[in-house]
Amino acid sequence: MKKLHEAYQERSKKINKIEQLKELNTPKAVYDNLQAICAAGYENLKDEDSKYFLKCFGLFDKNDGTFMIRVRIAGGQLSIEKALVIGEISKEYGNDYIDITTRQQIELRYIKFENLHKVLTKLDAVGITTFQTGIDNFRNIVTSSFDGLSSDSFVECMPIIEELQGVFLHKEEWTGVLPRKFNAAILGSATNDCNIFGHDCCFIAAKKDEELGFNLYLGGRVGMQAEDINLFIKPEEVKEVFLAVISLFKEFGFRDNRNKNRLHFLIEAVGMDVFRDAIIQVSKATLQSGGELLLSNEHKINQDGCVELLDDKSAVLFSIPSGIFCGSDLIYSAECTKEAEGELRLSIEQSFYMVCKNEKIEQIKATPIYKKYEKYQNPYFVHQIACAGTATCSFGVIPNKPDAVEMAEFLHKEVPLTNAKVRMYWSACPKGCGIHGIADIGFEGCKAKDEDGNTCYGVHILLGGKASYEAKESRVIYKSIPLIEAKYIVKKIMLMYKNERQSAESFEIYESRVLSMLNNDEVIKKIENYH
Repeated sequence: MKKLHEAYQERSKKINKIEQLKELNTPKAVYDNLQAICAAGYENLKDEDSKYFLKCFGLFDKNDGTFMIRVRIAGGQLSIEKALVIGEISKEYGNDYIDITTRQQIELRYIKFENLHKVLTKLDAVGITTFQTGIDNFRNIVTSSFDGLSSDSFVECMPIIEELQGVFLHKEEWTGVLPRKFNAAILGSATNDCNIFGHDCCFIAAKKDEELGFNLYLGGRVGMQAEDINLFIKPEEVKEVFLAVISLFKEFGFRDNRNKNRLHFLIEAVGMDVFRDAIIQVSKATLQSGGELLLSNEHKINQDGCVELLDDKSAVLFSIPSGIFCGSDLIYSAECTKEAEGELRLSIEQSFYMVCKNEKIEQIKATPIYKKYEKYQNPYFVHQIACAGTATCSFGVIPNKPDAVEMAEFLHKEVPLTNAKVRMYWSACPKGCGIHGIADIGFEGCKAKDEDGNTCYGVHILLGGKASYEAKESRVIYKSIPLIEAKYIVKKIMLMYKNERQSAESFEIYESRVLSMLNNDEVIKKIENYH
């Protein structure tokens, strides 16, 4: 533990502005007083409440008298009752607008300040919480959309997620006390459909001497995939190991430069072996060295938009363009799911599935709500992600969501694909909330120059991210390309893929086979010479 203490002391000579705000009050005191704060009016909202304390409860000030509310949906498993309430709130208080996020959550927007307490009360009445979904807290724990349902599921993770939430959720001693946000994920199957390597703390299905459990990976963040810490964790040990990791982060995590205080930077400072030994020392579990990772399947969705599951069930995909949804359609979807005796599962690709018996599939596909989104059942939308963009995010450089939709529509018209898979992920700025770094084709919003030298919206274009069997960041191929030109570059890339792929090969596999051995100049030459 000596190196942890030394690293902490070295980075504790000053604290950042958010840490200074934390000293002004406690999250609990602000939350307990929320009704009075709202009644006092937006013009009297304290700066520290806007910038920090309200964010501890998923309440984000948009600086115009309205708020975004981030709703925690554990593991993306959304009950019909909760879906109906969220839909009604969206209609009544939030301009009938909803975003589905990359952490299997829902964000309500355009909520007026004076309605915050009312909305939280309505959510709480059906067991929905927004606690700790923002700022220096534990974000939603994600898992496979098919957890416990798929044929390659080894360990059902939702009971473990509930155990982990029991450690921190609604606990004053764990609210707003971390040095930075903490993302966790757990995958109990052979198929990575939840970006499993991209989190601070990742439990990934593994086997040790024929016993099933998880290998622990730590330190994921934007631009950096988590690394193997060489520990095998039995299902019953996950809670204690998780508690050890977060306790170490809480005690020794850096609190100076917010750009360098995620868990990754603590591990980088002391070394993975030192942090591993600290986990073993703090944890009550008797831990073994890492086992055999069980990732073996690529996440693919059938041409008919269905994923086959156990017990004569399937997951019917509702492909939501850029995650832009609405309360009315969530209500219709919940009612449709209820009639089909099914359940709703959100995905990290900003869409959702209706899980049902196979005999109910045609019933679902005959509904107006399915037919409304059926046109997005093509490879350019099915694996699409786009973060908020300039319309609702102050960090956004480009509009982003509409750009992603326009690109997908253009490509579907120009280069139609069948039995194909291509993951196009868009981030509106370098912060990378659209996880563009692991995409087959990633887009990072930037400013560019048009042919007349005028500043315009642009993107950096990245290729080659890996997510199925390994964690690998993509590489930047083009920099500062005007959006109006980007779609023609990507069109050529898609023509290459369409004409050169083998059978139903995904772009991820195609890139590994054809493009990965070429340097950037060779890739650009191949693209530009393609017709």
